[in-house]
Amino acid sequence: MDEEYEADWDRPDPMEDESDGGEEHVENPEQVLAECAEKFATPDYIMEPGIFSQLKRYFQSGGNPVQVIEQLSHNYTAVAQMANLIAEWLIVAGVKVQDVQAMVENHLKDMILRTFDPKKADTIFTEEGETPAWLTELIEHPTWRSLIYRLAEEYPDCLMLNFTIKLISDAGFQGEITSISTAAQQLEVFSRVLKTSIGSFLTNPEEWQKTSRECAKMVCHGQHTYVYSQVIMNVLAREPKGGSSMKRLSQEITKCAQKSGHDITPITMALNGASAYPQACQALTSMLCRNTLNPADISVLFRNYSALDPPPIDLIRTPQFLELLIDSLFKSGVKLNPEHKPKYIYLLAYAASVWEAQVKKGQKRCLNKEDLKPTVQAIETVHNVCNINKGSSELMAELANLYQCLRFPVVAVGIVRWVECTVTEPSYFKLSTEHCPLHMAMLDEVVNNHALLHNQVLDLLIRLFESKQDELEILVQLEMRKMVLDRMVSLLCAGCVVPVVKYIKQCWQKGDTDISLIRYFVTEVLEAIGPPYSSEFVHLFMPMVENDEITGTMRGDGENDPVSEFIVYCKANYSAII
Repeated sequence: MDEEYEADWDRPDPMEDESDGGEEHVENPEQVLAECAEKFATPDYIMEPGIFSQLKRYFQSGGNPVQVIEQLSHNYTAVAQMANLIAEWLIVAGVKVQDVQAMVENHLKDMILRTFDPKKADTIFTEEGETPAWLTELIEHPTWRSLIYRLAEEYPDCLMLNFTIKLISDAGFQGEITSISTAAQQLEVFSRVLKTSIGSFLTNPEEWQKTSRECAKMVCHGQHTYVYSQVIMNVLAREPKGGSSMKRLSQEITKCAQKSGHDITPITMALNGASAYPQACQALTSMLCRNTLNPADISVLFRNYSALDPPPIDLIRTPQFLELLIDSLFKSGVKLNPEHKPKYIYLLAYAASVWEAQVKKGQKRCLNKEDLKPTVQAIETVHNVCNINKGSSELMAELANLYQCLRFPVVAVGIVRWVECTVTEPSYFKLSTEHCPLHMAMLDEVVNNHALLHNQVLDLLIRLFESKQDELEILVQLEMRKMVLDRMVSLLCAGCVVPVVKYIKQCWQKGDTDISLIRYFVTEVLEAIGPPYSSEFVHLFMPMVENDEITGTMRGDGENDPVSEFIVYCKANYSAII
């Protein structure tokens, strides 16, 4: 990534001379005088960057010095100087310098956004013949860089803006332009931005969702950026250090491209080496392009992966294919042909449990299949439960088997999908009679056994907490949301602390959540936790604990209640961050 790439498909450099030789063009003096007179007649032309070059042309063509002095003086209205004078008056009147500066800059930004002319902007280089000094100074300021980014989005064909984006990248600010489409038009700039974006993803694992979204948005700008980025990440994914993280980022970008409606299956299949296995490649391509499984192609894959020398496992570990298998086996109401159902189960179990042992170069691949049979049995057991709409009493009889099968990560993923499809039905909570339905209770078991599913479960709980349950009475709605908060507290106790507290704090700050629910959450958390605490947790949780509206009724006269104990302990041990 450190290599400097030649921008062979960049836009032409506006700084290059159009010609180095040839005859010098002789201008008509009368025409030059007329053009200059027209420009000198515009208000405040003496303040324009090109004034000196125009004066030179004017005098070389025999212009009258007295006339030009009178013309420039007559048309000098001093708009910029008056703005500076008013700014000084505001400061003298007591307005803060920062506020005055922001006022002037924001007004200028609005004017430029309204009146910007890309054609006139491109003439800057032809008039001055080199990079203007003011442009180099301008990109040093965040305010004006942000303006360039906005203009670049609106006018992607403006050469001046493209060149300025390159200047910004050369100055080391490429981290700010991760979502700028203009960067995608210059290979050198795009390579730097991609490197910064990948680095951000690797160094901030706790923010992986945000960083992967930003990277995906940039990479999916066009076909050329997508292919270029995926090839680079495909190479990096083979590295022993950080390779798995690069593969995950590549998969997240693929998912983003699919959600945007792009058909990237041919690119995916070309990069994963599927072409060396024509039958498996054709079957997978057919299903991925249609985003639908079919028995004929599943049978082809089953035959290939049941053979003595099967294709590489990575081919069927394509996330899109795994999602389709999960949906077909764990979504309620999906009917599979009994003859082909074992093939679906086998392929999912194979992708989830079989792994290739390390062998020396030149030796035959060694597949470890010791977990394949128990994984197949677990998937089959849970599939038989999920595929039938059973009531709570019937599910209770199956609970021991479900909890036993939950140990397998692929089964846990399937159960989360099954629970999601079930509890998001509009009438689910209306028909439920238990305080905590069994489907929701199973989420507690999932988060206790599988840390990698924490974010997925939290997303589901957030959707339920924010869902409109208009068919329920107000008090019943509150009880339902308290039950969801109980699941969030369980998730917090399982290790997903910061995302849960951060979400509840956002609900409190937005003011759109009943304060009794915030109070309930704080109470439950205080009962479940104990010192020591992380600095980030204290920083997020302390404002809610100290808020009188939330915890005022929970405090006693002394310092023996949980609220007071938490506050006293944190102030004594985390005074630097409170």
